[in-house]
Amino acid sequence: MAGLGGPEIILILVVVLLMFGGKKIPEMMRGLGKGMKEFKDAKDGVSENLEPKPIPAPVTKEN
Repeated sequence: MAGLGGPEIILILVVVLLMFGGKKIPEMMRGLGKGMKEFKDAKDGVSENLEPKPIPAPVTKEN
């Protein structure tokens, strides 16, 4: 089984360009990169959106 050579990659790029157009491809790549970064961060247990919640003070009953 042979890998992809130069002509095959060029043909695939031309087909993708014809299907999605030149303006849509950068948006798709940006979304793909963002998704990969979010996946990597989630895999590593890092999240920018989560902040530690403050622990509420215990409620004491005063008489």
